[in-house]
Amino acid sequence: MPRRARKNPLKRFFSVLGPGLTTGAADNDPSGIATYSIAGAQLGTSLLWTALVTWPLMAFIQLMCARIGMVTGRGLAGALRQRCPRWLLLIAAAALLSANIITIGADLAGMSDAAKMLIGLDTRLLTIIFGAGITLAVIYFRYYQIASILKWLTLVLFAYVITAFILKPHWRTALYDTFIPSWPRGHNAWQNLVAVLGTTISPYLFFWQASQEVEEEKAMGRRILVSREGATKREISDRRLDVVTGTFFSNLVMYFIILTAALTLHAHNNTNIESSRQVAEALKPLAGSFAAVLYTIGLVGVGLLAIPILAGSSAYAFAETFAWKEGLDLPITTARYFYAVIGASTLLGIAMVFVKINPVKALFWASTINGVLAPFLLIAVLLVSCDRKLMRRQPSSWLSRVMVGLTAALMFLAAVAMFVR
Repeated sequence: MPRRARKNPLKRFFSVLGPGLTTGAADNDPSGIATYSIAGAQLGTSLLWTALVTWPLMAFIQLMCARIGMVTGRGLAGALRQRCPRWLLLIAAAALLSANIITIGADLAGMSDAAKMLIGLDTRLLTIIFGAGITLAVIYFRYYQIASILKWLTLVLFAYVITAFILKPHWRTALYDTFIPSWPRGHNAWQNLVAVLGTTISPYLFFWQASQEVEEEKAMGRRILVSREGATKREISDRRLDVVTGTFFSNLVMYFIILTAALTLHAHNNTNIESSRQVAEALKPLAGSFAAVLYTIGLVGVGLLAIPILAGSSAYAFAETFAWKEGLDLPITTARYFYAVIGASTLLGIAMVFVKINPVKALFWASTINGVLAPFLLIAVLLVSCDRKLMRRQPSSWLSRVMVGLTAALMFLAAVAMFVR
């Protein structure tokens, strides 16, 4: 068997892809697409370097969250409950839920707006169809089915890579702005930077990554906590490959979304983006109908990928805080409160669409809020990962701790700079 594995490294590579890939891909949800499009439209290619710089930062954070789930046998909130008082966890879970509801509502609006361009149905009807369909799928499909669907949905993100190549960018300028960071100038530039950091390093991904490690182990038959505690070197190595691949893919797509907006919207001084439909319509005369259709299809596809993860991360956070029965492998009759949070999150997100909001601006501000809140959560994650007793003598490496601590410090500084400049 080892000899066969060595003969088929590509097969082994694809076999280890799972939670890390879907978590990374979900980072490019409609919120991310809107934020990156705004950054590219307003600042051109000057923030392309963020895709390169945030890749290792995001990878170390997701690896730390994955290790917490694999070693403790608990989700992130469950592990934090061992170190933090419940009232503090409740505040964090409530903040996460609030941010996720806003993002779900804006994501649904963006998806519906984009889908209307393809099939012509009313956006409010499409919002209900998307919201209800996603909720029912999460409730009635089991974990391994949901994981498989999410894995395949990551393919839609290639639409943004293809779109950028259609535009034939000036690669010398693009590569210069990729490898030579430019210092943000002015409040607007700093706000864009905080929003990009907030949507790339999002709190809901921390919770989802750790909880999916628990789900993976349950799917292997490790139903009891004690059977899930600890992880082998091979398991950690496989997840490292999975997470590094997922985060690289995520940031590759992020790079090409910023580049696409810079080459089209910014180049033609179209910086005031009001809706995702406006972005797609602006692409049509500038980049052609095919590019506009690819952008639209990608927006709908990543919404289908991200919304279950947004709603699911809130449900895991609350279930672990209050010790409810939780898990996508359980029927609704067994985990009523867990699925109630998923249903309520999506329902409130649908309700937001029926209020007059600007989807892109709501998504952009949600990303900005995440950019301010994420560093506080990173400190909590860092404390858990350093606890040798809680981590079963398998704490995160010193390099991981330094990188996550550095990320928290950078996000603090960027947020402060946004307010004072």
